[in-house]
Amino acid sequence: MGCCILGVVLDQNIGFERLSGLTNLEVLSLDYFPFNDSLLPSLAKIVTLKKLYLSGIFQGWDYEAANNNNSQGFERLSGLSNLEELYLDDNDFNESILPSLGKITSLKKLSLGWNKITGRVPINKGFTMSKLEELDLEGNYNITDVRFICKIAISLKKLYLSDAYLNGRINIQSLERLSCLSKLEEIYLDENDFNESILSSLGKIASLKKLSLMGNKISGKVPINKGFTMSKLEELYLDYNNFTDMRFICKIPSLKKLYLRKAKLNGEINIQELGKLKNLQELYLDGSSINKSFLHKVGVMTSLNVLTMRTCGLNGSLPNQGWCELKNLQELDLGHNHLEGRLPSCLANMTTLRILNLPFNNFNGSISYTLMSSLQSLEYLSLSYNTLVDDTKSQSWTSYSQLKVLLLSSSLARRPTRTIPRFLHYQDKLQAIDLSHNNLVGKFPTWLLENNTRLEILNLRNNTFTNPFHVPYHPNPHIRKIDISNNDLGGPIPTNLGLVFPNLVHLNMSQNAFVGIIPSSLGNLVSLISLDLSSNHLSGTIPGHLGMGCLHLEYLKLSNNNLSGHLFPAKSYLTRLESLFLDHNHFSGKIPYSLSSSADLIAFDFSSNSLSGMLPRWIGNMTNLLEIVLAKNQLEGPIPIELCKVKKIIFLDLSENNLSDFIPLCFNSLNIKHVHLGKNRLSGPITSAFKNSSALVTLDLRHNRLTGNIPDWIGNLSSLSILLLKANHLQGMIPIPICLLGNLTMLDLSNNKFTGPIPHCLNKISFGPTDQKSNLGSTGGYTFGKSTYFETKTQILYETEDDDYFLNVDAQQEVEFTTKRNTYSYKAGDILNLLSGIDLSCNCLSGEIPLELGYLSNIHALNLSHNNLIGSIPTTFSNLKEIESLDLSHNKLNGSIPPQLIELNFLAVFSVADNNLSGRTPERKGQFGTFDESSYMGNPLLYGPPLPNTWNKTGLPSKDKREESGGFIDMDFFCISFGVSYTIVLLGIVAVLYINPYWRQVWFSFIEVCITKSFYFFGCDFL
Repeated sequence: MGCCILGVVLDQNIGFERLSGLTNLEVLSLDYFPFNDSLLPSLAKIVTLKKLYLSGIFQGWDYEAANNNNSQGFERLSGLSNLEELYLDDNDFNESILPSLGKITSLKKLSLGWNKITGRVPINKGFTMSKLEELDLEGNYNITDVRFICKIAISLKKLYLSDAYLNGRINIQSLERLSCLSKLEEIYLDENDFNESILSSLGKIASLKKLSLMGNKISGKVPINKGFTMSKLEELYLDYNNFTDMRFICKIPSLKKLYLRKAKLNGEINIQELGKLKNLQELYLDGSSINKSFLHKVGVMTSLNVLTMRTCGLNGSLPNQGWCELKNLQELDLGHNHLEGRLPSCLANMTTLRILNLPFNNFNGSISYTLMSSLQSLEYLSLSYNTLVDDTKSQSWTSYSQLKVLLLSSSLARRPTRTIPRFLHYQDKLQAIDLSHNNLVGKFPTWLLENNTRLEILNLRNNTFTNPFHVPYHPNPHIRKIDISNNDLGGPIPTNLGLVFPNLVHLNMSQNAFVGIIPSSLGNLVSLISLDLSSNHLSGTIPGHLGMGCLHLEYLKLSNNNLSGHLFPAKSYLTRLESLFLDHNHFSGKIPYSLSSSADLIAFDFSSNSLSGMLPRWIGNMTNLLEIVLAKNQLEGPIPIELCKVKKIIFLDLSENNLSDFIPLCFNSLNIKHVHLGKNRLSGPITSAFKNSSALVTLDLRHNRLTGNIPDWIGNLSSLSILLLKANHLQGMIPIPICLLGNLTMLDLSNNKFTGPIPHCLNKISFGPTDQKSNLGSTGGYTFGKSTYFETKTQILYETEDDDYFLNVDAQQEVEFTTKRNTYSYKAGDILNLLSGIDLSCNCLSGEIPLELGYLSNIHALNLSHNNLIGSIPTTFSNLKEIESLDLSHNKLNGSIPPQLIELNFLAVFSVADNNLSGRTPERKGQFGTFDESSYMGNPLLYGPPLPNTWNKTGLPSKDKREESGGFIDMDFFCISFGVSYTIVLLGIVAVLYINPYWRQVWFSFIEVCITKSFYFFGCDFL
């Protein structure tokens, strides 16, 4: 029995001697807790210990100085006669620690990785580690000599010296001295910058069975000297190296496993030479550049049991000869290549094949009964992301007696029948099946669950299965993962689901048409980690049993349903919950205190509900939170200052509530990227909040009651891409430091009281495309697929492969921006990344339009309307090649419209109305041929199409036009009819508003908006 104490400490170092009373305590882990050597006497009393973890505890402790002060150090642990494994990694120790450790004679494994050991070890009398079998010195960058190992560990079997950058600091020939370790079987020398000469030195260690030299600089012809005696070497790891000649490998006839993954193999692999390795059983070439001719010749390596060539750039069809002679092959992996055509018939010769992994290729044709029936030993088959069809001609399908894992994701979508392959009806031993992304139709295949009673994983995601989802009558304790999301399943969720599948770990039923309530039996799923029932038509409340029974639940998503009642059960024991999504429902009331028990929350989204009350202060205790989304509710009151304690937060969205008061000054998280506080009632100035938030990408404070100026420190937010301050009471001049925001793409300062000129320096901002606006960073999640497939020779890890399925916990970035005379909501994605614009409309800006604005060649929208701008329209605007919306209306501009503007080929909306422009309108070519008179109206001296009037040289209408403007009207009749009509309309409006309270609220809101806009417009005249 083992016990692991993970950090419960009483008064620093006091109290551990009490653990000696635990007579079965064998494992104790205290890694990375702030102790010192006074802890050791207490540990020395726990005589039953077999494994002790003390990594990172003694950082900064001068062991040598303590030893000079007659401190016994680790000698105090010499009485632990049962201690076999001691871990002291990352403690800044040097070699002076070793004599003290030598007193612990029972040690079999000692880990001193990532310390400061040099190898100049003083060997004292009695310094014995005669039982030590495993020594880990990786990451010790200061090692210059390894000869001390021979003197202290004569029984050593495993030696780890990786990541020590030994080349150039250590005499390679000194590694030959390790030949004195007659029992040394494994040595790890990865990432040391060794070249090929290292092999000659290591060749002297005759006892080696396993050698790892990954990530070095081995290349060229390896000199094989006399005495090269690796006669027992069975495993050789040469991944991440660069070879021009591999003949030295043939000098190791005992080799059984050869790893050449992601190696640069310049030239072809000499198959004839490798064929001499009669004992070679496993060859791993994943990620290396291999010529397809290799498959024609590899048949000579008849001893191979395992051949993996994932992501090797193979293309074309598989040959019908050569590789099929590998009749002893048990595992074949050719996934993630560019192979095409049909599977060759000679594959049937590989009757011993257990694992066949061919996903992400371009294979086509049928799943042949003749071929598959020959592979009676097959346990694992993956043909995902190919283009295959069912063999409909065969009438004699039978069960593959050994098939346990079948992965056919996105491989059957082009089949004419679009139904489940018939051969699946004959399988009864499946443990994992993936038919996702195939657009399969028909009734839900309950028979798959009934026939395969040991099924563990079922993935039917993204198909078109219909009818109610039924579960088998008999319980299946083996099922761990079910994903039936994105189908057309309807009806209620089976009430006994939690009883039939009692050991479910992951359940995803999202994006269907399920109705009714959430069954309380789901609370019986004590092993459940993730539950996704989002995007259905579920109603009712969240069952209380769910919050009390699913003790291991980490991910819960119930978004986009019709759930109501309180947001969360009154009692909750979901202490492991990390991600909670309850958005777009009808929850009401306050945010319940029961959620405070989920202190490990990383992300929650309660947006688009009817939550009320104030933001709870206990949210500040959830220090791991990365994302908080509470938008579109009815929350009120101030933003609690306790929220400032959440230092890790990345995404905060409290928009569209009734929050009031000031923005807390302590909002200065260094990690926060996206802040949405728009459409609230926040007031006061923008003081020092966000001043130090250098990672900030989005700052949305639209539609509040903020006052004062934009602070100059805004220029320090170097990552800022979106700045939205629309519809506040901000005033003063637009600050020059705003031009320092080099990553800015969207700037909206409209509907405020800004005065003064437009800054000329705005052209220093490129307003170019960026992915920062959508890139929120990865914050966790659960993968139902994403396989790490099989453990060779012993067992298969049954995981489905679904690379694009990730239960996302990233909040959805959404931004409103006015362009083309409409306000659009842009969600995270390519459109938001590409969009750029400036909106300075409805202010009191004066002066001329800066010529420099014409150099913003990447901008899509520019709105300067409803200001007091004067002067002419800059001809440089013809450089705005990407612009789609240009609004200069309601200013005091004069002069002519530059004819060069007709070169703007993407311009969809253009307005210069209500200015003092004169002269002829631009030629009706390109986009300007689509603009009507509303784009030019309100300029008395402007003429030409599409305006209806024509002008003579004096600037007056022609005589014909003046005559045409005359006419006759009965004014008495007009006044009477107008009065009657006005009265009827007015009474009708009053009646509608009296009867319908909803329209009454809408009308008053409209009146309020009109008054506000009028205030902004006419208020400029008094500033």
